[in-house]
Amino acid sequence: MFLLSFLLNWPLWHWEQNIKLLFQFNLFAFPPRRTAVEMNSLVLWKVVFLLLGLSGVGSDVGTDEVSVMEGDSVTLNTGVTTNQQEDIKWYFKDTRIAQITGDLSKICTDVQCNEGTERFRDRLKLDHQTGTLTITNITNTDSGEYTLEIINSGNTGENIFSVSVHDRPATERDEVKEGESVTFDPGVINPSDSMMWYFNNIPIAEITGNQSKICADDQCKERFTDRLKLDHQTGSLTITHTRNTHSGEYELEINSSFSIRRKFPLLTVIAVPGSGLSPGVIAGICVAVVLLAACCCCCCCDLLSQVYRKKEKIQDAAQWPPGREW
Repeated sequence: MFLLSFLLNWPLWHWEQNIKLLFQFNLFAFPPRRTAVEMNSLVLWKVVFLLLGLSGVGSDVGTDEVSVMEGDSVTLNTGVTTNQQEDIKWYFKDTRIAQITGDLSKICTDVQCNEGTERFRDRLKLDHQTGTLTITNITNTDSGEYTLEIINSGNTGENIFSVSVHDRPATERDEVKEGESVTFDPGVINPSDSMMWYFNNIPIAEITGNQSKICADDQCKERFTDRLKLDHQTGSLTITHTRNTHSGEYELEINSSFSIRRKFPLLTVIAVPGSGLSPGVIAGICVAVVLLAACCCCCCCDLLSQVYRKKEKIQDAAQWPPGREW
């Protein structure tokens, strides 16, 4: 029992180092001149390796935790190109759902891979260049482990994506009144993730590492005019003093060892009576009113001047009757 407990608690990297040393010095052989202690030690090591081989300890299978919301599109990356591999297979709970060979002689997804199984119903997309798998419009029933199997030159590598699908928060807003603020919250994110926000498929904000960028082009700057606020800690995007031109579709793309594309409810900005005119239009109206008032003043002054001159002529005519010398 002591030996078993010792073996189970021995760090994995110690096993790896000892295995390398044993192969390096050919300690699996039994030379004739070995002491009893050395012989017992070698027997012990052989038992250990047998146990490790039977239990599968030391197999290199990575696991990525993926958290998404209903309706998202999630892309599970392979990190390879298909032309350098013999075969790439995807499994969902031990059921093959996608496969592509390096020579593209066999490509299948969902029902094509398993006749009679139509779980995803045309929601799987397989990249022919990389073997990357995309699940669109994901649902709660799609939660589980997705296993990637890559076969190359007889060697098989595996990676597991543990996907958790959550309900969308009830606090998401699809309507705001003009002048109000609205915030789009991405939920829990990894600080190392890169993020890109889109408005009607046009990039408007980006977070990469410690850097953030808002409105890189003039069209975005003209539309939002310093109304976008990006929280670098949470990744949330806020629009202040909304206008009717901010109505549309907002999307978020999160990139890591996987990619998530999240659509938010279509935003509608409702006009408020009395606030339908933009500040620019109001300023133009004010200028026009001032100019009109100035013109009226000029006309009035000219008219009064003419009346005053006529009055003076009448008075002069009364003081100097016809025929009288000046």
